[in-house]
Amino acid sequence: MSNTQSNTNTGTSTVWQVIGRLVAAAIVLAITAFFTPGFHINNFWTLAIAAIVLTVLDYLIVKFTGLHASPFGKGFVGFALAAVILYVTQFFVAGYTISWMAAIIGALIYGVIDYFIPGNQSM
Repeated sequence: MSNTQSNTNTGTSTVWQVIGRLVAAAIVLAITAFFTPGFHINNFWTLAIAAIVLTVLDYLIVKFTGLHASPFGKGFVGFALAAVILYVTQFFVAGYTISWMAAIIGALIYGVIDYFIPGNQSM
């Protein structure tokens, strides 16, 4: 009986981790777009969808390559992956536009903001 309760709590915990990660990604993305010239997000729904796409792309890259798209702690590879993910997201989300230069600047800003958000955001 305790195994059932443990599995239920773990499942609920995972759902909250995913939701927390999406909310954190949306907040960091909104701040990054605000401070990055050449980076524009039309509205709240575009922001929410972009946060989901960014989270999914990051998750897939981690699953298939083991590399984290994090500008801090992962060196140049993490920084480059963050810039590429920010740039590629515009092809999946209408109302999200970013130039290559803005993606590079945005990856730096995203990394700085993400560094200061408390908590472990890994799944």
